[in-house]
Amino acid sequence: MLLCLSGARHGRNVSDEQKTHPKSRREHLQTSGALYYFCDLVNRTEVEFLIREFHVLMGEQTTLGRTVSGLDRGRFRSFLHNNFGMTDDMIMDGVFRTFDKDNDGFVNMREWIDGLSVFLRGTLDEKIEYCFQVYDLNSDNYISREEMFHMLKDSLIRQPTDDDPDEGIKDLVEITLKRMDHDHDGRLSFSDFEKAVRDENLLLEAFGTCLPDSMSTEAFEKLVFQEQLEQ
Repeated sequence: MLLCLSGARHGRNVSDEQKTHPKSRREHLQTSGALYYFCDLVNRTEVEFLIREFHVLMGEQTTLGRTVSGLDRGRFRSFLHNNFGMTDDMIMDGVFRTFDKDNDGFVNMREWIDGLSVFLRGTLDEKIEYCFQVYDLNSDNYISREEMFHMLKDSLIRQPTDDDPDEGIKDLVEITLKRMDHDHDGRLSFSDFEKAVRDENLLLEAFGTCLPDSMSTEAFEKLVFQEQLEQ
């Protein structure tokens, strides 16, 4: 969770009890209209700073005279680009969709904090689920050949000497399926994706960068947590 060190980077294992009882790691408390999230390594001050950042972004959002319940797609994509350098439209849309759990077209405060907790410092288990949801473009619980092709086509740099770059991408899709499609049905289920990533962690972002790197994470946390503490 937020400010918990990633299991992939620091060898932190999630206990069987934590997997079976996720509520033991986080409980929700609503105080003075603000939603607070607690787990074993998150404190109220840090959550309050994330809530404050949410309200700053909401204040920048133009609403054309109507009330909105959260950050719209455009504002959220600007946040991803400005803070984490994301530029791939398809991946940013996938991140937005993954944050927007109720599919109402807005990221509300609860979705904002819950999503950032995984985005910034999630466990390996949480990041595997998050990345799979980002890559499952049509939310049918599979990553198809077509989805792989479109994501890789957008994320790979084309060489001007390539006669038919699409053929090269199709070959890459087949190579990826051969490595990750454990049940050999021509598409990736969550079970396929999870097993492949556990065998080789580098496959976590196989179809495009959808998690922040360590430098952008550090810069964002410094901006939101440390600088606000000094004010």
